[in-house]
Amino acid sequence: MEKRQCSLERITAETAIKITIDLDGKGTNRIHTGIGFFDHMLQQIAKHGFLNLNIEAQGDLEVDFHHTVEDVGILLGQAIGKALGDKKGITRYATIFTPMDEALSMVAIDISGRPYLYYEASFAGEMVGNFEVQLIEEFFRALAFNSGMTLHIRNLYGKNSHHMIESMFKAFGRALDAATRLDSRIEGVMSTKGQL
Repeated sequence: MEKRQCSLERITAETAIKITIDLDGKGTNRIHTGIGFFDHMLQQIAKHGFLNLNIEAQGDLEVDFHHTVEDVGILLGQAIGKALGDKKGITRYATIFTPMDEALSMVAIDISGRPYLYYEASFAGEMVGNFEVQLIEEFFRALAFNSGMTLHIRNLYGKNSHHMIESMFKAFGRALDAATRLDSRIEGVMSTKGQL
């Protein structure tokens, strides 16, 4: 089996980011973005998605967290897309519901080559600690459009914003693992068109 790994780097006037990913890992990770809450959420993707994931990011955090969060999403999406290669043998689809205490979220993925994000979450406040909750949507939009996946994320309910967000990230990791899983029954790609 070909190794489904990728290392990428992105440098702009606002951020400098390095990402290494192994889709067939065990969830080991080293993640440092300078944003503690964001690091914690990215660790959930790695752990629950069985990705070996290293992310080193330096950004203009003195401005705000937006550039760093979005650019990590861009590069992580590109890394996922490159690690998948020709997408032969992957199951392609996954829908996962994941609870975290009182919160429940659903993530559905189609690794289709047609980028799209549907995102639905309603938070009681604008912040979790010093992290703006609106950046969650920006991250997932950047990831979806740069990986070429159709991504639906919906928090069905919850009261604690931390729990709501964490349930979304855990669900995304689990759905990514399921959608990228290889199935020996699939010849070529899972599409009547013959390509994804």
